[in-house]
Amino acid sequence: MKRVLVAAMHHESNSFNPIVAGEKDFMVIRGKEFFENFRPNDSLSGVCETLIKAGYEVVPTVSARAVPNGEVDYDFYMGIKKEIIEMAKAANAEKPLDAITLSLHGSMRVNNFGEAEGPFIEELRELFPNIPIFASLDMHTTMTDRMHNNCNGFVGYKCAPHTDCYETGEHAARLTIAALERGVQAKSAWVRVPIIIAGEQSSTVVEPMITIINEFRETEKKPGVLAASHLMGFPWADNEDSSMAIYVVAETQEIADAEAIRLAEYVWSKKDEFCFQTETYSEAETLDVAFEAVKNGETPVYISDSGDNPTAGSSSDCTGFLKRIMEDERTAILKAPVLYGGIYDPIATKECEGKVGQEITLTFGAKFDSKTTSPITATGVVKQYVKEWSSFGKMKSDIAVFSTHGVDVIIAEKHIGYATSHLYLDLGYDPNQLDIVVCKLGYLGDHHESFAKRAIMALTKGSTNEDLKTLEYTLVPRPLFPLDDNFEFDAKANLK
Repeated sequence: MKRVLVAAMHHESNSFNPIVAGEKDFMVIRGKEFFENFRPNDSLSGVCETLIKAGYEVVPTVSARAVPNGEVDYDFYMGIKKEIIEMAKAANAEKPLDAITLSLHGSMRVNNFGEAEGPFIEELRELFPNIPIFASLDMHTTMTDRMHNNCNGFVGYKCAPHTDCYETGEHAARLTIAALERGVQAKSAWVRVPIIIAGEQSSTVVEPMITIINEFRETEKKPGVLAASHLMGFPWADNEDSSMAIYVVAETQEIADAEAIRLAEYVWSKKDEFCFQTETYSEAETLDVAFEAVKNGETPVYISDSGDNPTAGSSSDCTGFLKRIMEDERTAILKAPVLYGGIYDPIATKECEGKVGQEITLTFGAKFDSKTTSPITATGVVKQYVKEWSSFGKMKSDIAVFSTHGVDVIIAEKHIGYATSHLYLDLGYDPNQLDIVVCKLGYLGDHHESFAKRAIMALTKGSTNEDLKTLEYTLVPRPLFPLDDNFEFDAKANLK
């Protein structure tokens, strides 16, 4: 039975967020725990289950995963990397490994160090120079030379929101199987395309991404093509690698090169077509539209506080839009308080513990991002306090609900995301009975969409500003669209 080593690292690192993500932010599973944590939409599960079904022995090591945040703590990263490397050495000493298949994000950055995935794969390649290494990636990967030079092939998600994680893991496993069973010598090529696009302008349920991704799917049907990936890069990271990448794996270098160049030219031709998929307004316009929708019975209205989206790595402690809602006289006449999710503030959360039903004066917000925002001090009632709420594996967070100025503010002890309505439901809220629900999010996923009668994205401020030109980039390679325009692009010259 052939043996395949498996490991995972998932983190999207926002360099504009001052938080340094460490051990307390990550869910880490080790060894046999892999087999106890299989999930439907999870690339690691797709890798493992596909290999097991094909008759391989999966050698599990470590999986480290966290909600996007600021850059990752150096000591934590080095510790996880070392642990995986040592487990790989031990497993190979016991019985030689035949291949390595990884589940990675691709835009994980380490504080005062740089890229995470490239050095990790490089160290594996130094240890195992003669066995195939393949990996699945998030669509928002920032491809680098170190990643490319040390891996036989990558395949990225093709859906945003990412509903095809499991399938992408399956695909990475199939690349591994092709190498081991059919002796396929995978060749890869990538083209750096000088574009960064906010995630909310690149949803694959609207154009031009529908057509673009269909072209990638059709490319994968061509003889000799093993995988074709549109790696969008991560726009909220200021680093020297920032860019989009077109990545192709094929049975010959000629095919990989030709398809990568062709697809890069095709994507470049579409750069001016990227747009928001939902209604998008300034903060003030958003509230005008939302209150008018309430007046017309289009409830619940869901609003995305997009500039401080924790699932894109923002700090989730910005208060600007919340202040605007609290100060708007129309908020006070709604049939139910605005439900606002939420503020990351460990101190304020704990100050609510044991005070349910009490009126208190609380200062909250701006515990981390003091450049973009400022704290709120308000008097209100602690409506709820939940110990160790969890929707993300082992990651648990105390949750407080603080009601003030017509808003029920969710305050979290941990840096959690608001990608679904599960937290709202767990707190006993029925969105159908509310007028306005606010999520620190970009585009709404299917779960929120199932409730929303109207969906609006507010162009708020934080570490995930949708207008990328408002961010202070200093390291990204220039020219870079949309920061720059009216420049030529030669796909062949950017072929790696």
